[in-house]
Formats: sequence, C-alpha cells, structure tokens
Amino acid sequence: MTHTIHARAVLLDMDGTLVDSTAVVERLWLQWAAPHGIDAARVMEVVHGRQGHQSMAIMLPERDHAVNLVENQEMLARETDDVDGVVAIGGAQELLAALAQHPHAIVTSADVALMTARMDAAGLAVPQLAITAESVTASKPHPEGFLKAAFLLGIDPADCVVFEDSPAGIQAGLAAGMTVIGVGRLAAENDPTYAVDDLTGITITARADGFGLTIA
Repeated sequence: MTHTIHARAVLLDMDGTLVDSTAVVERLWLQWAAPHGIDAARVMEVVHGRQGHQSMAIMLPERDHAVNLVENQEMLARETDDVDGVVAIGGAQELLAALAQHPHAIVTSADVALMTARMDAAGLAVPQLAITAESVTASKPHPEGFLKAAFLLGIDPADCVVFEDSPAGIQAGLAAGMTVIGVGRLAAENDPTYAVDDLTGITITARADGFGLTIA
C-alpha cells in the first residue's frame, strides 16, 4: 500500500536509520557488558537509540552515575575509532539527496565525532543541521532533540516527519507530536505511524507549501 504524507521537514535518526552500525554496537557493548554479567539480549534491548551513559544507568541502576559518564566518553572514543562493518541503510543516500532542497536534520544520540565517523564510513553527507548528544540535556525517549531540530528549522512539530528505528527514538518522535516512520523489520512492533523495511521506497515531491513524502 502506498501512503503520501504532507510535510515541511524531515528529521532523521542515524544509527539503524541512515547507517547500519549493528556490528560495531554489538561488538563493543557486549565487550563492556561481559565483566558485569549482563545478558546479551538485555544489552541489545537497552542500548539502541539512547546515549551511552543512560544505557549504563538502566543496566547498572545502583552504580554511581559519575562512573557512567566517564565510561560513556571511553565508549564514544572506541566507537568513533571502530567503523568496521558500518554501511549505509538501503536508500539512505538517495533520500538525503532528495531532501537536499528541503528542511531536514539529523537527530542522533551520538556525539559529533561519532556521527561524523559513521556517516563518513557509510559514504553519506551530514545535513547542515545536526542535533547530537552535545545539543541536548535529555536523551531519547525524551522528545527534546526532535523539538529542538524543529525549532531551529522554524517548522511546527506537527509538520515534521521523523525516521527512526529504535523504541526510544520512536517514542521520542511521537512524544514530540510528529509523524514517525519506523525503519527496519522490528520497528513496527513499537507502534510508529508508518513502518518500512528500509529507505528504498521513499520519494519526495516538492509542493508550494512543503513537500509530499511517499512511502511505496
């Protein structure tokens, strides 16, 4: 079934939405979790879509958060240095090219260095506006990042379409009052407005009052 959504801006998550970094995330986070005896399934359930220190706090709730902040910086450095296996999600390059003349932004839980490293590894151009870990005080599922992007673009949240893959990201987009397109085979389980396997079926058509975004 084909759906066409009227929009004035698109806000894109990075990991799992534009970039497939699953191999790196699993490799490094499972290494971190092993000494703590945390089950692999629990790690994968928690870490996607969140800033690292928040994931650590969820998995180790009794630990001093100051330790999480230090280890998060160490994790970010390792993730930035390790881009082995990072590739673009299908259709990502074409979607970014189609959005070049329209308001859009990345909204990611990664910091600037990690975002840049992964986008470069995947051969994708970073949009002019990027909301990163440094830009917000609250991580997804809080809607702060998406609301800040909409504000900086000068677009009402109701006119924004979010592309997200993780439960935390989908929750954040919906909490911001935006239309959310879930990306990936598991995204539909988290009740986005629409769901797609990847970005290959997305087309953008210019209109006088924004653009049409069609999901094939």
